Amino acid sequence: MATTTVIIPVLNEAPHIEKLLAPLADIDVIVVDGGSTDNTLALLADLNAKVIQGSRGRARQMNAGAAEATGDILIFLHADTCLPEGWQNDLQDFTDSKKIWGRFNVQFDETTPAFSVIAFMMNWRSRLTGICTGDQAIFVRRSVFDKLDGFADIPLMEDIDISRRLRRESWPYCIPGKATTSARRWRARGLTRTVLHMWWYRLQYFFGVSPERLVKSYYS
Repeated sequence: MATTTVIIPVLNEAPHIEKLLAPLADIDVIVVDGGSTDNTLALLADLNAKVIQGSRGRARQMNAGAAEATGDILIFLHADTCLPEGWQNDLQDFTDSKKIWGRFNVQFDETTPAFSVIAFMMNWRSRLTGICTGDQAIFVRRSVFDKLDGFADIPLMEDIDISRRLRRESWPYCIPGKATTSARRWRARGLTRTVLHMWWYRLQYFFGVSPERLVKSYYS
């Protein structure tokens, strides 16, 4: 039977880390800290997870976690996303298939009509294009991840980049159970502004603007 390792990159996630890890108590988990300055590491000391240090940057942190992983299937989980109940059974269906990678459907922890529509569009877009985002908890067979040399060492769009490369090997497998991702960043910035912000940067990336150039203004 295939084994699974969940890899979680974190940076200053003290308010959320316990909630994130509680459902993963019996799972092989590697948390990769990118230099937290809050109470994240102290909290992790009391939780059931292997913790390693990695160079800051989600792609680098996830690659560092993959290098330490022993699972046949790697799940890359954002710190503000929780896997759905029954995900292990659904993942077993994936391992029994011929697919090499996939993602979960996603929903927000805020179930207003606006967020429900955004989640629907995210899932629909992935079904249509085969491109997945980190919020959808991308998973991949370890052998394929190694073959592709993991995530590109770029400061943004690492999920889009690896989706494109994996898509050349096979279309993603979709687990219908919905991972729940936090709407906190959307609320903080404003819903409309965040949607426009994300699409604008993805459009620029699509037309060849480098992640290194995009990141200079992404967090402003």
